[in-house]
Amino acid sequence: MAERIYIFKRFERFWHWSQAALIIFLMLTGFEIHGSYSNFGFEKAVDFHTIAAWSLVTLWVFAIFWHLTTGEWKQYIPTTEKVVAMTRYYLSGIFENAPHPFRQTQLRKHNPLQRLAYLGVLLFISPLLWVTGWLYLFYGSWPVWGLDGLSLQWVATGHALGAYLMLLFLIAHLYLTTAGHTPTSHIRAMLTGWEEVD
Repeated sequence: MAERIYIFKRFERFWHWSQAALIIFLMLTGFEIHGSYSNFGFEKAVDFHTIAAWSLVTLWVFAIFWHLTTGEWKQYIPTTEKVVAMTRYYLSGIFENAPHPFRQTQLRKHNPLQRLAYLGVLLFISPLLWVTGWLYLFYGSWPVWGLDGLSLQWVATGHALGAYLMLLFLIAHLYLTTAGHTPTSHIRAMLTGWEEVD
């Protein structure tokens, strides 16, 4: 029997979908800049990529403020409790119709593996993308900053690596949205705020 609980607040849903749209658009324009295909043309892709990056920075400023003032930042504190059970569930239990080892509540929205994945994004993938992105954007200032010896090729490689890691995270994230009470319940929860839990 499923129970409906209100999990995701309005700003949280706005932030999630806006961030998702901007990240996907950054990937589309970024891979075009990288030479993977041609859609907008190189110059327009660079302009669109820069605008989307600044928009994402602005969104993150508001999201960080919201998380700090509401206490929602606590939802992302990693824990090792039930990590093994969650791993076992995702590797085999989900295919055997095993019960979900984690019960979602308003105070515990993310299971232990989600928390670790988000921590990886926050501590590794995002900094890699942002540092290399800033270096790319302000390439003309490198001599002033004393970065003359830095290789643009290494910056480009680091930025591309970050983009591919973000793409892998996005694919895994999309796959795991189907692991709810029904295959669409997690997506519906991020649209309405209401999650169905067993």
